[in-house]
Amino acid sequence: IDSYTTIMKTIIFFAAIVAAASANTLGRQLNANQPIVNVLRDEREGPVEANYRYILETDDGTRWEEAGSPGSAGQANIQGTFAYISPDGTPIELSYLGDELGFQPQGAHLPVAPPAPAHVAELLAIAEEQRAQGIQFDEQGFRLNK
Repeated sequence: IDSYTTIMKTIIFFAAIVAAASANTLGRQLNANQPIVNVLRDEREGPVEANYRYILETDDGTRWEEAGSPGSAGQANIQGTFAYISPDGTPIELSYLGDELGFQPQGAHLPVAPPAPAHVAELLAIAEEQRAQGIQFDEQGFRLNK
């Protein structure tokens, strides 16, 4: 049993060395075609509790600004923007807010849902009438009260 343990430890040791060497080679291959990006601006304030502010700007057109503040429900609210140049040359800018209502991104590049079909408004009106009358349904859509 003792020699078996020694053999297993040796195999694991050499496997770890091979994995580390492979990862290092892969990292060099991935970064070989990447240009060096210089940081033009790096400002950081805080954090002090939920209050903080970060600004990062690089010479390839990437810009990130974010600020945090305490929220009314005990959470940290965040507000920020992130901008970069896409591979096809299109400038992309994303503004976001994270607060009591959740994460709220905005950007011209984000998809927009199509308008709801006309019959949806009619169905919503029927549902509102049923709620006003006290009609309830279970999870499967069967009426609970008659």
